[in-house]
Amino acid sequence: MKRKWLLFAIGWLIVLAGSLLAYITETANGVRIQDVRFTGSDGVAMSALLYIPPNATKATPAPGILAVHGYINSRETQSGFAIEFARRGYVVLALDQTGHGYSGPPVFANGFGGPDGLKYLRGLDFVDPANIGLEGHSMGGWTVLQAAAKYPDGYKAIVLEGSSTGSGVAPEGSPQFPHNLALVYSQYDEFSVMMWEVDRASTVTQSHKLWKVFGTDKPVVAGQVYGSIADGTARVLYTPAITHPWDHISKEAIGDSLEWFGRTLQGGTPLPADDQIWPRKEFGTLVALVGCVVVMLGAFEAMLKQPYFARIARAPVVVRAARSPLWWLGVVCSAAIPVLTFYLFIGWGSAWAPSRLFPQAITNQVLVWALLNGVIAVGLGFLLRAPRVAFPIDIAPSLLIALASVATAYAALLIADFLFKVDFRWWVVALKLMNAAQFRMFLVYLIPFAVYFVLLLRSMLSALPVQGESVGAQYLTSVTALAAGFAVFLLVEYVTLFASGLLFTTWLSGGHVSTPTAPLWTIVAIQFLPLMALVAVIATFTYRRTGSYLPGAFICALFVTWYIVAGQAVQVPI
Repeated sequence: MKRKWLLFAIGWLIVLAGSLLAYITETANGVRIQDVRFTGSDGVAMSALLYIPPNATKATPAPGILAVHGYINSRETQSGFAIEFARRGYVVLALDQTGHGYSGPPVFANGFGGPDGLKYLRGLDFVDPANIGLEGHSMGGWTVLQAAAKYPDGYKAIVLEGSSTGSGVAPEGSPQFPHNLALVYSQYDEFSVMMWEVDRASTVTQSHKLWKVFGTDKPVVAGQVYGSIADGTARVLYTPAITHPWDHISKEAIGDSLEWFGRTLQGGTPLPADDQIWPRKEFGTLVALVGCVVVMLGAFEAMLKQPYFARIARAPVVVRAARSPLWWLGVVCSAAIPVLTFYLFIGWGSAWAPSRLFPQAITNQVLVWALLNGVIAVGLGFLLRAPRVAFPIDIAPSLLIALASVATAYAALLIADFLFKVDFRWWVVALKLMNAAQFRMFLVYLIPFAVYFVLLLRSMLSALPVQGESVGAQYLTSVTALAAGFAVFLLVEYVTLFASGLLFTTWLSGGHVSTPTAPLWTIVAIQFLPLMALVAVIATFTYRRTGSYLPGAFICALFVTWYIVAGQAVQVPI
């Protein structure tokens, strides 16, 4: 094999190996997975993954569970729960909420899609309608509560993971509603004020709102069952020592839900709650995600050897002779400013209301942050007297090679989805295929994101490269400049949370949460860390081979816009 294709081939091997591991894990014990689409209320198209264990047949209907993800996630986020439920003989419908994944917008419509999901699950002839469980994480808890309210006799038990009753968006709880409730509420959940009206999640046992649901006037005792399973009034609280997003990848949180459904639903195949294999799937899709990036960069490197693109293959021209104090200041500012402006610029972006042209609220806010930081990056270069670099400007071949490289990565995901029914993800970081509506959004958002990456990478690659530095130093400098600020920010946030029960940004404001959803942006920032590190790697990889910022800027714009648009909620009808 010619060396120019080596990285490309290695990437494909990684993608296929990771995807196969994920598939083998998801289909363990003879489970089948189907991508299902159905029409919900008001004609809204609904999407879900259906996990069917071998014991579920028309002759022997099996218990079923509706599993729903939280805000700005998708059906695959529930795979840890779905895998373990299905292994135990439950039919699982892992639903895309309205306005999420491949379900039609807008978000929050039709009870978030929960009632439609429960109706569909109950209508399957291999599901026992007398043994239905509901499970939802965060906003997914509100989704299944909407289903429980719409069909009060259509389910038997419910698990709320990091969620709550009421909160202005779900039915209020009582000792009778919902039936047989297990609340898995982590000791370091970031949304304690919004969910249960307590300052710290560790004090949820003292929540008067929770007391009302549990029918008590004393602090709730974790692990103790209140009420009666037979009467449908049972309540139990589990408090794993984790955070809100950590619920997805916690054996304890998943085990709590398994334990509860094992006690409240009949049928299935009993297994110990700690007998869990889902981490293999999580590892597999992480490996595939890494492989996807390797495929993309391998394709870029191989195409540079082709006649049309060979003209942009140049050695970089580095004009900075050494690292001066101003250079170090530039690195620090590059790392710090995007984080220091994060909440401010995101807040400004909230004034940009979603529209048919720009229909994703979170994406709009991120875009405002990005464009303003792009301008700051250019200004910073002037203030710190970054050297003038005469970059080659080859727009057409740079754009074409970027399109071809990202298209190759998209093809890898398309093949993995077709063969193995998986996407590329780890925890809250997920790369998904786009449907037709999302592709139209992608084309609109692509232009402003391209402006940001052109400004950012031109500034960075003018200021940071130093003559004679090693390859490792180049990559380390780029990653530090773009991602270290978010690493420090998240470290401070979560060290403070585990030490005091409050996020650092909340503690800094005297324990006051500016808005009920303010912690959401700390959780969103978790994704910024790997994404900005990836941008740094792409920028350095392409710069070293072309001496230009343009190919890397175009690849980053295409890849990151795809990543964001495919993973975000849509707030308006389109």
